[in-house]
Amino acid sequence: MKFVTYTSKAGPRLGVVDGNAVIDLNQAQPQVPADVTAGLLAGVDLVAAGKAALASAAPRLDRASLTLAPVVPRPGKIICLGLNYYDHAKEGGREKPDYPWFFMRTATSLIGAGAPALRPRVSEKLDYEAELAVVIGKAGRHIPQDRALAHVFGYSCFNDISVRDYQKRTPQWTIGKNFDGTGAFGPELVTADALPAGGAGLAIQCRLNGQVMQSANTDSMIWGVAETIALLTECLTLEPGDVIVMGTPAGVGFARTPPVWMRAGDRVEVEIEGVGLLANMIQDEVGQDEVG
Repeated sequence: MKFVTYTSKAGPRLGVVDGNAVIDLNQAQPQVPADVTAGLLAGVDLVAAGKAALASAAPRLDRASLTLAPVVPRPGKIICLGLNYYDHAKEGGREKPDYPWFFMRTATSLIGAGAPALRPRVSEKLDYEAELAVVIGKAGRHIPQDRALAHVFGYSCFNDISVRDYQKRTPQWTIGKNFDGTGAFGPELVTADALPAGGAGLAIQCRLNGQVMQSANTDSMIWGVAETIALLTECLTLEPGDVIVMGTPAGVGFARTPPVWMRAGDRVEVEIEGVGLLANMIQDEVGQDEVG
């Protein structure tokens, strides 16, 4: 089953996908919150509610007419992995890490499919990173690896767009990974039962203006989804609606000769087999010097 989150005057709305149409799940099933995180936190069986909505005569919305939000608009936590593909670690001049290189993103960096990704005024070194995103459906701490996948609700595409000069200003990468308009997330949230366990064996690709820049398979991840969940929950509680972004393969712009940086007017696509196609256009940041 596939879900989307779309924008409305009332705020983000959770929809279930029916071909080229979308059903507003809260309108079709009023017991379901309109927000995916609220639904997961409340323990609502979103799959059962989605099936009931699909079997009903609920109104269908033309998907093409909708403006999509990030599939989880305000995650409690967004935890990302760096250097989680062998070839990407190598192209960055590093060996396989002994432990995952975790860093955090914030919800204010997120954008939906089709939204403009912003090249900031302070940098020209804007880079792409195709990644698999994991959405947590059930809370847990000290989760054993053999039970970890039971805590996953679904998967989506993520473009961990990075401002490389800011990323490299500090030993920790957070600042270069949290510029506004750089965390593209969507377009769909595909439930875990529709994909191989742990999102394994999926082709993953990034294209820039139609040219393939990254092409790999999720089997090449150093730490898989289950092991990552087990390692994280040694330290912290994962909650429903939290997001884990699983790292990117080789082919990023900074490692090329000469480097490839994204510019205004570029179209960047992340495609993951069975998960979807996430596309965004690059736009230069504009606006007031101070907002508040």
